[in-house]
Amino acid sequence: MCETKSFYFWLLQVIGLLGILALCLWLAMRPKSPNYTIVNFSIPGANTSNESDHGSIQYELDIENPNQDSGIYYDDIFLMFYHGEDKVGRKAIPSFYQGKDKTRQVIDQMDVETRFWTVLRKAIMNATAELRVDLSTKIRYNTWGIKSKQHGINREGKIPIGKDGKISNKKKKVKLRHASKKWKQRSTRFLLST
Repeated sequence: MCETKSFYFWLLQVIGLLGILALCLWLAMRPKSPNYTIVNFSIPGANTSNESDHGSIQYELDIENPNQDSGIYYDDIFLMFYHGEDKVGRKAIPSFYQGKDKTRQVIDQMDVETRFWTVLRKAIMNATAELRVDLSTKIRYNTWGIKSKQHGINREGKIPIGKDGKISNKKKKVKLRHASKKWKQRSTRFLLST
């Protein structure tokens, strides 16, 4: 009887140890979400006396993969810039693969919607302009040659713009954070329609 109890106790210890080991492996191997940061931003010509009827937004977006064990497959990344509730610009970054522990820089520009340019330009000249940037995409992790299911990514950030048409905060960078529930619903509908 005593040998049976010690065998069951030993078996219970082995199962418990394997469970703890599995939990530790899962925590160590679970991939982290990528980080998105706008490191450079400008709206050239916004503070000049030349009153043109159109403008452009120039930006530099850093996409960082913090995972040392997982690469990331990105679907198209959609960037949308809003002034208040008005969508002033939209850009799609084509799909790509990002290797382990790599950072990708995307330097691009987009035209500002003509009907919103005058209002945005006046807000910039008054140093009261603030744009909201929304980013949405779907990603798949590649860990040890195994692709994960798709994960939806929705991020947003606020960009304060000074009179010079550039980022006016001290850090001169804007890290995009998790989007609000309202934005997630809107972006999910947008992704499904494309």
